[in-house]
Amino acid sequence: MRAAYYEEFNGDIKVGHLADPTPPVGGVVLEVKANGVCRSDWHGWVGHDGAITNFPHVPGHECAGTVVAVGDGVTRWKKGDEVIVPFSCGCGHCPSCAKGNEHICDDDFQPGFTGWGAFAQYMAVEYADVNLVALPEQLDHVVAASLGCRFMTAFRGVVKRGKVGPEQWVAVHGCGGVGLSSLMIARALGARVIAIDVNDQTLEQAKLLGAEHVINATKVDNVVEAVLSVTSGGAEVSIDALGSPITAYNSIACLAKRGRHVQIGLAAGDHKDMNIPMNLVIGRELDLLGSHGMQGHQYGQMLDMIIKGDLSPEKLIDRTVDLKEGADVLMSMTTTSPSGVVVIDRF
Repeated sequence: MRAAYYEEFNGDIKVGHLADPTPPVGGVVLEVKANGVCRSDWHGWVGHDGAITNFPHVPGHECAGTVVAVGDGVTRWKKGDEVIVPFSCGCGHCPSCAKGNEHICDDDFQPGFTGWGAFAQYMAVEYADVNLVALPEQLDHVVAASLGCRFMTAFRGVVKRGKVGPEQWVAVHGCGGVGLSSLMIARALGARVIAIDVNDQTLEQAKLLGAEHVINATKVDNVVEAVLSVTSGGAEVSIDALGSPITAYNSIACLAKRGRHVQIGLAAGDHKDMNIPMNLVIGRELDLLGSHGMQGHQYGQMLDMIIKGDLSPEKLIDRTVDLKEGADVLMSMTTTSPSGVVVIDRF
């Protein structure tokens, strides 16, 4: 198969040919039709994820495709089925999976991390019956892939963890893919959203997606005070969609009493341990919540909202690219970020 791969952390991502995968017991092989290029792939490439231990390695975890081979023990899927792959696939047997939390499985399969991913023509997926999601006929592969990590993680973070409701103030810190997804979902739930970023162009996009207020963090003396002023006392829900010490601190500190901080942005590398204003957590009785993906069995509400037109994730797609261009975009994330979601659809 044709694939993009690297042979060491921070090494060139090459495009060449690797052995075709075979379906594992309980798993399937997909023909990859589309795959998003995500900053989590960049974190893996630079060595921030301990799950990547063998080389060559194929990144990619935001995948939609067609089942082309089925392993022993698979009962729900057959050749020709169109599916979406959650980025964290549970084994179905551990204590977390027994509680319906396959996305935080003790022995999960993460394409592009624990195994080869979707920067390739074909990808093997473990635990197929437990995790794969049928692709609705109303959605194409590119839109389905764009849901992959950023949108579906934002959905669970906003809906299930943040429990955002109508007229609540929601502050979104960082308006990349996760942040803009969170903004769109919060607005669909009737919330009032403040978008915070350092880029005016990104903030203009946030306005178009429904942000009631925008704050350029480089143009105010204090982000927290700016949010407290706009909201007359603080946001009910605040989301760190970036994963930096600054955005995490600001997200917690800008909350109203009994507010909820949701950490969606990946805290990795030097940022894995952060300073937390614990005095505010205690004094304001704040909730600190993490959000890591979403279980396949919970995709239904999100997909229904997309099909009904309440959510329009296609608005977040910047462009589609071929495999080589996708590899270049991933490597360029060291110095820049795409203005929207980039999806590989030509392999």
